[in-house]
Amino acid sequence: MADILKLNAISPLADGIFANYNYSDKIEEPDGIMVRSAQMADYPVGKKLLAVARAGAGTNNIPVAAYTEKGIVVFNTPGANANAVKELVICELFFGGRKICEAIDWVKTLKGKGAEVGKLVEKGKGDFVGGEITGKTLGVIGLGAIGIAVANAAYALGMNVVGCDPYLSTANALLLNPAIKVAPALDDVYKACDYISVHVPLTPDTKGMFNGKTIAALKDGAVLINNSRGELADTQAVISALESGKLSRYITDFPADELIGVKNAICVPHLGASTPEAEDNCAVMAAKQLTDYIENGNVTNSVNYPAVSAPREGAARICIHHKNVANMIAQLTAAVSSFGLNIENMTDKSKGDYAYCLIDVNGAPAAELKEKLAAIDGVVRVRVII
Repeated sequence: MADILKLNAISPLADGIFANYNYSDKIEEPDGIMVRSAQMADYPVGKKLLAVARAGAGTNNIPVAAYTEKGIVVFNTPGANANAVKELVICELFFGGRKICEAIDWVKTLKGKGAEVGKLVEKGKGDFVGGEITGKTLGVIGLGAIGIAVANAAYALGMNVVGCDPYLSTANALLLNPAIKVAPALDDVYKACDYISVHVPLTPDTKGMFNGKTIAALKDGAVLINNSRGELADTQAVISALESGKLSRYITDFPADELIGVKNAICVPHLGASTPEAEDNCAVMAAKQLTDYIENGNVTNSVNYPAVSAPREGAARICIHHKNVANMIAQLTAAVSSFGLNIENMTDKSKGDYAYCLIDVNGAPAAELKEKLAAIDGVVRVRVII
């Protein structure tokens, strides 16, 4: 029975998936970990740990690079919270066009005015006039599950939509409404759009992607919506743009002390995936990915290892994490063959500097084969599933 540690409160829908596991928040030497927001940089990694499943999309709280070097797979759940985030973005589009938040705050000041409230509302509402989103142009940067959902929903509301994603897959492109334009470069989005909604992961390349230079390229008075990560935007550049009017609104799901209280900055307290439906979806998806990896060696939606899945064939399955280097496949197959085993099926894929291999064989591998495979230069981890 494998041991699964949950570092955060996880939807109880995951309990049934782990019915045959020792699953609790008291595990000291886990085979797998379920996590949401817990910071894992200083978490003591034991030799048993095979994988970490993040019940959400972002993995900034997990030391992915260090885990990759140890052959620990890190899963996330892209798309599981897409509808929740999409709905928040649609709400924020209205906040961007109309002074709804300010108007609500102002109405609270009328408490106690009694019969005068109606007259005061009619007199004061002119201070909160805003524009409609219909007919405006929305730029969606990042066309993954969330970006596509936002783009399609905004188009259905009557907006013109332009998307941009240099890594747009064919499968995702087919999910976009055909009327949505896909721009070849970000500059084409910046200069054409009244609203920008960003849906990209935080990486060294995307950190600070909205800075003084980028914001200067935007349409005057644009609304920038950031529900991905706060660090994607340079806070001081955003504040300067709000003060000058270059940005009419900055709406983010990641409040920063400097932004709170700034005129035309709307800070939402990280509510994007905070719905019971999204938490359930993420928990179920993460749990299924984790159990499939532990039981079958299959990798789906990993941020650090390639997607490698295949039906089980043969008596045993050998799972090998290795560096993406030349002549590796030949060495692996030679080692297996040297023990008289027939390879029933084999799949090997790479992702950056690392790769993952599944080998199904017709017999139970001897312990010496596992040792021989592990001794090959470039092999990170070897696991045998009977």
